[in-house]
Amino acid sequence: MTVRRSPGFGLHRCDGGVSVLASVGVDGIDLGPRLRQAWGPYPCRGSPAASVQGEPISVEPRINDRIRVAEVRLVGPNGEQVGIVRIEDALRLAQESDLDLVEVAPMARPPVCKLMDFGKFKYESAVKEREARKNQAHTIIKEMKLRPKIDQHDYDTKKGHVVRFLKQGDKVKITIMFRGREQSRPELGFRLLQRLASDVEDLGFVESSPKQDGRNMVMVLGPLRKKADVMAEQRAERENRKTAAALAADDAVSTREQ
Repeated sequence: MTVRRSPGFGLHRCDGGVSVLASVGVDGIDLGPRLRQAWGPYPCRGSPAASVQGEPISVEPRINDRIRVAEVRLVGPNGEQVGIVRIEDALRLAQESDLDLVEVAPMARPPVCKLMDFGKFKYESAVKEREARKNQAHTIIKEMKLRPKIDQHDYDTKKGHVVRFLKQGDKVKITIMFRGREQSRPELGFRLLQRLASDVEDLGFVESSPKQDGRNMVMVLGPLRKKADVMAEQRAERENRKTAAALAADDAVSTREQ
């Protein structure tokens, strides 16, 4: 056991790697019990316990013996309100029900705990999170670049790409690039953008009107259908194809057996 002096708080006693405030402060005032009650022991410098500090904080809720409070507001496994009980009684009920005591609202006073199967709860939460990510739609802005004097074949090709992007529920940024003397004829780019917007009006709308941006002229087209709706339709089509393939395979097996 070693003794060291901490400025402003008197002597500290390092006992087994844990620092405990001595009972007498710097000026002879007995500050130890109050500070011990407020702060409690903490690892001494250089002890094994001190090396644990700096680890990432767990985001999982506290369960069972990790819940360090005197009493909790207990909720039953089916959502019924049990009321405020001592932590010992809550742990006993959890053990008798072969369930876990999980702290679901740690900031409440007293904390709210629920009786549940924690392993099953984590699995269901992971499944819900995975489904939410799968159904989440991210709108992507595609870009298509054109020249003011583009020929008809190239225009049809570029328009086909714009149609495909809009059908997928993505926005499209159309950029007209001016070179040399073309910069003195911005009306060519404006008419081309108006023509393209008119050709795809069944699939999209002009979200950002044409405007000059340096040597370029930019317009943004938005899809009429939402990305989430397009993704839902694509998932339904995949499921229908899988079902049709499974039925065809079953028919083929039945035919061979006959």
